[in-house]
Amino acid sequence: MAETSEMRIDQSAVRWSTPAHERSGRPLLVLMHGYASHEDDLFGLAPYLPSELVIASLRAPIADAGGNAWWSRSMFTAEGTTLDDADAAAGAVIDWLDSLDWIDWRADAPSVGLLGFSQGGAMVLQLMRTAPSRFAYGVQLSGYVVAGEAPGDAELARIRPPLFWGRGTADEVILPRWVQRTAAWVPEHTAADIHVYDGLAHGISPEELADIAAFILLHV
Repeated sequence: MAETSEMRIDQSAVRWSTPAHERSGRPLLVLMHGYASHEDDLFGLAPYLPSELVIASLRAPIADAGGNAWWSRSMFTAEGTTLDDADAAAGAVIDWLDSLDWIDWRADAPSVGLLGFSQGGAMVLQLMRTAPSRFAYGVQLSGYVVAGEAPGDAELARIRPPLFWGRGTADEVILPRWVQRTAAWVPEHTAADIHVYDGLAHGISPEELADIAAFILLHV
């Protein structure tokens, strides 16, 4: 099991959409890539998202399978991973967010949103479970919820933040039982906006990207 204290976001690897002097007072969107990928993967979405956003694309903290991961293959279980390992990864992101001196977590501060793909999509949900009141919305793409009951689940269900969940009918990467678990969990814990794209495999289509941009524009 990974310990939170061992997990760190490499600040030098973060891809930013705007220079430091232009970030203060603007809404932040955090991007989290999938398994064995890197911080450049989702950064290509930035030009298609609302221009008022400050976008930060993170590199997952574990080197694995020629890329990076939020939990490594050695941490995989039949249900995806354990809550402990997912919590360790989520804790690393929370620590990184806490290090940003231009982010103010007061209720009237600009919003902080999350967007993740595949394993990064599982991270979106895990972060919302870890800190239910800290995120204005989540965008979970081709991902899943980690099995088990997290301490923040009841509070998340009370707050019910907006969540975009997009997936394709031809996705053969995320196991059907993980999808079924997520389909039951998401409406119980979030204000879910669920999109299922016919024929889409494990990826993001132009149609989905347009839907994502419209969703985010409603919640920044």
